[in-house]
Amino acid sequence: MTTQTSDLLAAAAPRTVDVVRGIADDQLDLPTPCRDYLVRDLLNHLFQVVVNFQALAEKRQVEWADKPDHLGDGWRDRFEVETGRLVRAWSDPSMLEGVSPGMGMPQSVVGGMALLDLTVHGWDLAVATGQPYHPDPDAVTGLHALVEQLGPTARKMGVFADPPPTPAAGPTPGLAHLLTQTGRTPTWPQHG
Repeated sequence: MTTQTSDLLAAAAPRTVDVVRGIADDQLDLPTPCRDYLVRDLLNHLFQVVVNFQALAEKRQVEWADKPDHLGDGWRDRFEVETGRLVRAWSDPSMLEGVSPGMGMPQSVVGGMALLDLTVHGWDLAVATGQPYHPDPDAVTGLHALVEQLGPTARKMGVFADPPPTPAAGPTPGLAHLLTQTGRTPTWPQHG
């Protein structure tokens, strides 16, 4: 059994897993498009997202304050395993019903947030480490409405930065718009 959320996660996950696998140990201290996050910090955040959103699919409470270091031995393989678990966690249609007790919003929105982090942070990590990144076009298209819905609150909470004053052309129009709406500059400089 699958859901639209799990199908989109299944299409997005391998693209981000490829980026994560391509990060060299000597790139962990590079800056990223996410303010205040080096590559290692963003990897740990994305790991936490992937693990916590598995629990959120099952309508369990999660702890965001804990900041474990996930980058021990075999972290690239573990990231791939955890993203597979994330996809499976959202594949049961009952997981999309009701309101998330941990997030206080519809479960369908929470599932979309997992997809948003996987997609946008995949881009963040790719450009920070000089890798190509081609997100799933259906995921990007589906995320526009979610970002529009979450944007005002996310900006107030500091989750999204304000969009750049002049949206710059980026990798693809759909992705560029998505990145801009989350406060990123689509032409962020690459390191290599």
